[in-house]
Amino acid sequence: MQYRFGDKFKFFPAFLLVCFLLIPSFAMAGHGDAKPVKKGILVAAFGSSMPETKPAFAAIDKAVKEAFPGVPVRWAYSSAIIRNILAKEGRGVDSPVMAMTRMMDEGFTHVAVQSLHTIPGEEFEGIYDTVKRFEGMPKGMSKVTVGKPLLYSDDDMRRAVKAIIANIPKDRKAKDAVVLMGHGTHHAANIYYPASQDYFSKVDPKIFVGTVEGAPSLDEVKELLKKSKAKKVYLMPYMSVAGDHARNDMAGDEADSWKSELSKLGYKCVPVLKGTAEFPQVLDIWVDHLKVAFKHLGDH
Repeated sequence: MQYRFGDKFKFFPAFLLVCFLLIPSFAMAGHGDAKPVKKGILVAAFGSSMPETKPAFAAIDKAVKEAFPGVPVRWAYSSAIIRNILAKEGRGVDSPVMAMTRMMDEGFTHVAVQSLHTIPGEEFEGIYDTVKRFEGMPKGMSKVTVGKPLLYSDDDMRRAVKAIIANIPKDRKAKDAVVLMGHGTHHAANIYYPASQDYFSKVDPKIFVGTVEGAPSLDEVKELLKKSKAKKVYLMPYMSVAGDHARNDMAGDEADSWKSELSKLGYKCVPVLKGTAEFPQVLDIWVDHLKVAFKHLGDH
């Protein structure tokens, strides 16, 4: 049978009309399959394997759950070394990737992630980049927000200074010095440590900030201590928990610990083995950051 070229397309307009009529049906089917909104919180920390840090993590967990009653709270540690140690002890903790994957499988559509890091450095950025990848993923989450670390804004700095000073042991006298040990980093965010020194100095000239792996160094702290004329020094962690750095690098009996080095110079050292997460006023800062992140989840 023969036919003209135009005959091939004489039903084409009708075909387009059918497709047009079907589009709303496809759209309705898609909306019908949409998952109901389910909100959750993921608390992400570097982590610690030391039993002595349990009270700090318990305090954080309690504070978050009290601020968000009825909202499921999950935990993740970013340190693979710590997760491996805990796994061998039968105390497994998820990585941020695994925690988010589990939450996705559980049907969470909106997740607010709160970092427990002190500064917005490499660790914080790693968590941020990781969890945000779950947003908009096919069959994934509709919205993922991330709360700021402890120190981010001018208001954070002022609140943190006030909170830490309020938790210095009450027997400390005005002539006694306080040395705060921060972690430190080669990341640009290390600037928060010398900035902290400036903020503390304006409130209490005998509080000094040093770091293990960044600046200011212990040598710089020694110079400031010498000028302060103090004879007694309270050593406190400028970290969320009093873990390995606090118990060994700061307060340990090894010859190169901060306590040992300062003791050799004639200072009477008093270690205070409490992380900042054990101070209610510091916890309030993290919780406030989480409230902002949770609010930005929205409902769609």
